[in-house]
Amino acid sequence: MATVAIVSFRLGLSDGVSAVAGRWAAILERLGHEVVTVAGEGPVDRLVAGLRIDAAEPPDAAAVADALADADLAVVENLCTIPLNLPAARVVAGALAGRPAVLHHHDPPWQRERFAHITELPPDDPAWRHVTINRLTEAQMAGRGISATTVYNPFETDAPPGDRAGARRLLDVAEEELLVAHPVRAVPRKNIPRALRVCEDLNATYWLTGPTEEGYESTLARVLAEAGCRVLHRPAPSRADIYAAADAVVFTSIWEGFGNPPVEAAVAGRPAVVSHYPVAAELRALGFRWFDPDDLDPVRAHLAAGDADLLEHNRRIVEQHLSMDVIGSQIAGLLADMGIKSRRRR
Repeated sequence: MATVAIVSFRLGLSDGVSAVAGRWAAILERLGHEVVTVAGEGPVDRLVAGLRIDAAEPPDAAAVADALADADLAVVENLCTIPLNLPAARVVAGALAGRPAVLHHHDPPWQRERFAHITELPPDDPAWRHVTINRLTEAQMAGRGISATTVYNPFETDAPPGDRAGARRLLDVAEEELLVAHPVRAVPRKNIPRALRVCEDLNATYWLTGPTEEGYESTLARVLAEAGCRVLHRPAPSRADIYAAADAVVFTSIWEGFGNPPVEAAVAGRPAVVSHYPVAAELRALGFRWFDPDDLDPVRAHLAAGDADLLEHNRRIVEQHLSMDVIGSQIAGLLADMGIKSRRRR
């Protein structure tokens, strides 16, 4: 069995990369490996301040090398993919040169207009394997001369449900009040104005759960102040409580590398209204039945009468394609190809 270091800007927080990295960590531990977490921010095993997104100084190369010294394998979660801290990416790439590593790519620079001019990421090395979270990115990397394998994000399908009554009580949401959750960080690409229009049309309360980032504070304040529905902007006690408390989920992003909330909604038995960002087509092709934000009559009918078959269908799609066991087997195969043996999964 191996010692695996999971490395990123931040880990153990509410962002999507942290969530996926946490599930990879759980899978790796189930496969018999020891996992250590290394990041610039969050509740991690080894904190290296210079890895933070907003670090004032580059990380010390010796500190990074020391944090990774005992790792048989490093899994780099997006740090060498999206140019949020280029000095950190350079130092981590240098520390891992010639060593077994999986570069797990969520957001390559060319997929974001503000980063499209940056061409030095992702770095490459013969000892590394590149893993993308969608086939669109895999194809784009191939066009740039980098061979990658797609491993979709894994999801827990047997986690305990959240506390609906307790979460709604904390939110001051009445039992009969229609609550639609938007479980995202408040950043421009999440298209919060479109999500608000969905809630306005459904006569629902809009609940934005994530923090505001990327300088979006003033715009968000204006957008929420102009909303024609009740607005809540506050976190939930837990991720599970979001879906337990909500009657539906809205996900109107312009772009996502994957899109965890609609899948999490499927696990929790909640309907989702999902926009047509490019990678959503890949997920719909797996069989998900999501509602269209441009045609809300079917949503209204579902909320009025319920459709247990639709909800059960979506949950089965997660179990068949995106469960921890299914994705865990793919990760075990990836590691085996790198010469790292795993324990046989029960």
